[in-house]
Amino acid sequence: MDSENGRATPQLPPEAVLPQMILGGLMQKSIWTAAKLGIADLVAEQPRNAEEIAAATDTHAPSLYRVLRFLAMAGVFAENFDGKFELTPIAELLRSDTPNSMRDYAIMMGEDWIWQAYGELMHTVKTGEIAHDKVQGMSSFEYYAQNEEVGKIFNRAMTNLSLLSAPAIVEAYDFSGINKLVDIAGGHGLLLAAILKVNPHLQGVLFDLPFVIEGAGELLESEGVAARTEKVSGDFFENVPAGADAYLMKHIIHDWNDEQSVKILQNIRRAMNDDGKVLIAEMVVPEGNEPSPAKGLDLVMLTIEGGKERTAEEYRELLVAAGLSLSRIIPTRSPFSIVEAVKN
Repeated sequence: MDSENGRATPQLPPEAVLPQMILGGLMQKSIWTAAKLGIADLVAEQPRNAEEIAAATDTHAPSLYRVLRFLAMAGVFAENFDGKFELTPIAELLRSDTPNSMRDYAIMMGEDWIWQAYGELMHTVKTGEIAHDKVQGMSSFEYYAQNEEVGKIFNRAMTNLSLLSAPAIVEAYDFSGINKLVDIAGGHGLLLAAILKVNPHLQGVLFDLPFVIEGAGELLESEGVAARTEKVSGDFFENVPAGADAYLMKHIIHDWNDEQSVKILQNIRRAMNDDGKVLIAEMVVPEGNEPSPAKGLDLVMLTIEGGKERTAEEYRELLVAAGLSLSRIIPTRSPFSIVEAVKN
């Protein structure tokens, strides 16, 4: 129904909807092109036509115009009456200087190494093997570690997601009863910093791989929480820092299959205080046909990492296998929920 006039909104026929879906890959690649060229930053200064944007980005104006027209059709930019392109609320997210920017995430998701893995989706469907590993001959995390620029793109994209989810997680969960919080695979510490700033009694531990921790100091300093944050490098498949009241993982467990996830959770269980908590910040897949970004992200995990997005029941079973018990699932105003668990 049209919420403004109470009338039914006309539905497109299936033969019009399916062609749009089939062209979805071109939409993603067009968004990537705009993000990579920094077009949202250019038109934020003032609306510009394709010729002006092409001159600023060293591109071919007629070709660029056709990409921008395609994006404008979907509400990513808008072409005004004099042929100039301007920002829309969606295009605002492609700016590099906004707090909720998704530019780096858009860039990562359109990079060739991602698309090469998507191209092997049929291989994954037939064999259950990870498409990325077939293409690159190694796991995604090995690939990030061995290719410096790819690793930087990945870390910047994860920071984008943290910028979107961190305020919602801080707002939704009461950290007042926690004195020491370990952020497992916390990247450069953006989420941990957001939590520490709102909870001045907290001591934080940022735990990640050595090459990630090496780059974490600047953000912690700029957020004013470096003095309350211990940086520890290691491998969560071996062990994690011991003796904390809570262990937080955002966008981590979904990277791994059930066996690997149980191993990580068992290591946390051994390290945590007896009355400690495990906090898993992930998208929880709804049952049935309900639309959810988690269902699309699940295919990214299938092809790139070999992990999965999980339903509430799948989280319950996973936690039980690790000697933990699901206590509650807390929704946030973002697509993420907080899955809270305690020792059995």
